[in-house]
Amino acid sequence: MDYNKITAQNDEIEKAFNKYANMVRRICYIYLRNQSDVEDTFQEVFLKLITTEKKFNSDEHEKAWICRVTINKCKDISKSFSRTHTCSLEDAEELSSEDKVETDVMEAVLSLPTKLKDVIYLFYYQNYTAAEIAQILDQKENTVYSHLHRAKKLLRKKLGGYQNEQLF
Repeated sequence: MDYNKITAQNDEIEKAFNKYANMVRRICYIYLRNQSDVEDTFQEVFLKLITTEKKFNSDEHEKAWICRVTINKCKDISKSFSRTHTCSLEDAEELSSEDKVETDVMEAVLSLPTKLKDVIYLFYYQNYTAAEIAQILDQKENTVYSHLHRAKKLLRKKLGGYQNEQLF
C-alpha cells in the first residue's frame, strides 16, 4: 500500500475521531450508563469506521452512519446476557453513592423506551430533522413525528413540575 494513501486515510480517521468522539460517548452513555461499556463500545465504533470500505457522500452521511453504528452496538450490549443478569461492583457502588446525581430531565429521557429515546436524542441533542432521523433509523417520517410526540408527552408527564417551563 502506498505511504501517501495510508497517511491520507489516517488523517481522515483522526478528523472523524476529533469530530465525533464526544457524540459517540454521549450516545453510549445514554444507552449503557456504565463507563467500561461506554469505552468498549466507543472503541468498537471507531474500529468499525477504520475497517469499513464505505465511502461517505458528505460529513452528514458519515455522521449519520456513525450514529447508527453506535446505536446498534449499544443495543447489542444492552441485550447481552451478562449485561441483563449481572451488576459490576463499580455499578453497585455508584448506585449506593448519591454523589453522582443526574438531572431530572436526563433521567426522564433515559427512562423512555428505546424507540422514543432514539428520536429525542437525535432531534434535541444532535439537531437532526425528522426526515433525517427517518433515514438514520430506517423509519417513515410520520413514524418519527409520532415517536417525538409520544416522547414529549411522556416527558411532560414525568417532569410534571417543569410543565410551565416548556422544556419540550
